[in-house]
Amino acid sequence: MSKISVIGAGSWGTALAMVLADNGHDVRLWGHKQEQINEINEQHTNSKYLPNVILPSSIVGFHLIDEALADVTFVILAVPTKAIREVLQKICEKINHPITIVHVSKGIEPDTLLRISEIIEQEVPDSLLNDVVVLSGPSHAEEVSLRHPTTVTVSSKNMESAEEVQDLFINKHFRVYTNPDVVGVEIGGALKNIIALAAGITDGLGYGDNAKAALITRGLAEIARLGSAMGANPLTFSGLTGIGDLIVTCTSVHSRNWRAGNLLGKGQSLDEVLENMGMVVEGVRTTKAAYQLANKMNVSMPITFALYDVLFNHTNPKEAVDSLMKRVKKHEMEDLVNILDGGL
Repeated sequence: MSKISVIGAGSWGTALAMVLADNGHDVRLWGHKQEQINEINEQHTNSKYLPNVILPSSIVGFHLIDEALADVTFVILAVPTKAIREVLQKICEKINHPITIVHVSKGIEPDTLLRISEIIEQEVPDSLLNDVVVLSGPSHAEEVSLRHPTTVTVSSKNMESAEEVQDLFINKHFRVYTNPDVVGVEIGGALKNIIALAAGITDGLGYGDNAKAALITRGLAEIARLGSAMGANPLTFSGLTGIGDLIVTCTSVHSRNWRAGNLLGKGQSLDEVLENMGMVVEGVRTTKAAYQLANKMNVSMPITFALYDVLFNHTNPKEAVDSLMKRVKKHEMEDLVNILDGGL
């Protein structure tokens, strides 16, 4: 049994805390709202994020982060990417021993263009950090909390640490693979939210399954192009954190990125969408970061650029989709071979 602190009591953090509790670990779940923590401890529910789900009574909620971190060996970082630096700084103030940080968020930081594992390595001193592990894959929190079959991947520069985290989580409902390609796993998890936003837009416009299938396929090519340019193994994008995560996020009503795109396609403004969602839509922030990365690395990402124009330049969604269809003709196989060869 391991002592584990899950930092972030949203839907994903809570669902992962349930997996760990099912496996018999000592699980502490930290959230910044006292009322929510009281509900977790007294009613064993987290109704805002996982309605109608009963949490294992062994999960203990904490409002004070120092209490949540006491004597733990693993920290599961389950907060939105925009909050990661602030939360890491709080963690560093409260711990005095090395920990393994498992991050489960999916994004890239705009302007710095850092992946989450790079932010962790930048913010946490070597003396407090055993290793960084990323957990990613096609996994809606709502289904994980119901113990529906789910399969994910863990990755780290140190594969022994990845295997330790694999052992923490794996059970008959939650299968965990390992993959040494940290860059590919993080990039696949982050960029799929961009394509999910775009898929939601096409559905909101009423364009049907043909358009969405094309968008998912060409979106995967974009993800692989940028990932390969950043040093990822192109084969990673044919796995769980590539096509697997892309499919589930682009096709499910559980996906907040798809839902946000759907509202955009139906005519709502970005401000209206974000207000109506009430939760973080990671794809919006990641679109800005990917746009910056693609320009910096001279990588062709037409879907990402079109979505950037919709989100930040007030381009009409229908006009953006039409502009993609009018692009210069290309040879599909040549494009795919270039990706596999590490080209652009």
